[in-house]
Amino acid sequence: MSESTTPRTLRSAWIALAGLSAVFLFEMLDNSILNVALPTIGRELGASTTSLQWVTGAYSVVFGGLMLVFGAVSDRVGRRRIMLIGLVLLALSSLATAFVSTAEQLIAVRVAMGVAAAMTTPGSLALTFRLFDDDDRRVRATTLISTVGLVGLALGPTIGGFVLAFAPWQVLLLINVPVAVLAFVGIRLGVAADDRAGLHRDPVDVPGALLGTATVALALISPTLFVEEGTGSWLPWATAAVALGTGFGFVWRERTAAHPLLALPLIAHPLVSSGLAFRAAAGLATAGLGYLTTLQLQLDWGWTPVQSALGMLPQVVVLIAGGAFVPWFVRRVGFRRAAWISATAVVSGLAVFAALGHLGYPLIALALILTAAGMRVVGVVAGTNVLRGLPENRTTIGAALIDTASEVTSGVGIAVTGTILAGMFTGSIATSHWSAEQTEQFGAATTVAGLTLTLIGAGLVAFGFVRGRHGADTPATGLDTPTAVPTPAGTPGSTAT
Repeated sequence: MSESTTPRTLRSAWIALAGLSAVFLFEMLDNSILNVALPTIGRELGASTTSLQWVTGAYSVVFGGLMLVFGAVSDRVGRRRIMLIGLVLLALSSLATAFVSTAEQLIAVRVAMGVAAAMTTPGSLALTFRLFDDDDRRVRATTLISTVGLVGLALGPTIGGFVLAFAPWQVLLLINVPVAVLAFVGIRLGVAADDRAGLHRDPVDVPGALLGTATVALALISPTLFVEEGTGSWLPWATAAVALGTGFGFVWRERTAAHPLLALPLIAHPLVSSGLAFRAAAGLATAGLGYLTTLQLQLDWGWTPVQSALGMLPQVVVLIAGGAFVPWFVRRVGFRRAAWISATAVVSGLAVFAALGHLGYPLIALALILTAAGMRVVGVVAGTNVLRGLPENRTTIGAALIDTASEVTSGVGIAVTGTILAGMFTGSIATSHWSAEQTEQFGAATTVAGLTLTLIGAGLVAFGFVRGRHGADTPATGLDTPTAVPTPAGTPGSTAT
């Protein structure tokens, strides 16, 4: 985008920001609004428990597995073009919900919606970053867009419950149609077509794409299998082993391919590797805390779903209202400090819950507030840092890396928590009345699970902090044939990679 066409204020770019906000709203609203309808869907479609799990799981696996592929394709054929195609697919697949009559058909619709999400979500961050030419407006724009999405995430279950009181469950997915239309119009009118000179010219690495997709998809499936099948079953272990094997295969392919899908030296750039580590730590801690808090409030303390939802309000309030403070905080402390401070706050919230949450709700509320405050900042700053560290023709796959890191570590958080609970809690955790021994087992298991995730998250934050200190704010350049990640001469810790 040329200097003459670059928006000078957020107000002057309102059409584009409305479209990009609608994309993020879809991502955040989709699963949260659908979850409340799963019992109704199960009754009306005669769906089994496994089928219902795949109604949400199929979307997540396809979404997470294809983000890297579509990020790479977008950097080659055009971010705006791929996003517009994805929005058309989203509208059509959502419309197909009106004709669903079986669980299998609904799962197929959700797969198509997952493909649409993989085509649109990474591009929303990349296009927002490229819309402006200075970091302050980039932060404020990203904060605005994420606030819209978080409102959808927070209000999704309430909206879903209200709609189900007077309308069929299909309406919950048909809501995506006007959202997709709004996004299409805003991006079509407000975002300039990609300059071909700024696109990546290398051919798509098909073997790398297949290996990368298989790795991420299996990494997302295996945590669910560990929770469902238990550690005594061979299936989750086999799935995890295959995921590890395809992961090694992906790395080998990307190191040896003439035109890799993902140039590994890009990830080694300090801004990129530290940003991904912070986002991964936040995803891990947030998923683990959300899962443990729900179990603590409803199963251990006997709160109703309504009471539990009210108990989560401190987190909702901070996530929504905290957006006003993000640009000020970043200007005050700088990008690097904002990134590691916010990631540390997320992990600290989990640590507070693990060590002190059993003492009463006020400490759980504190844990939720710390995590939400940190997540509000790290979601904006870590992503911006990653894109600042990449060449202009790699921004979409960079955005895909951010989302993939968060998706995979969220799955790991749930898997670790579920596995520890399964190993330490005897009997069925969903029974309405626990014995004194089971209550003691649950308390010990949540402490162990929370502290385990805290240690993993702290390790990621420490890695990100060290990487961030050893590099400059200079983006990686000269990587069309990736052989090195240059850093300015004299920069502490600068090395060729």
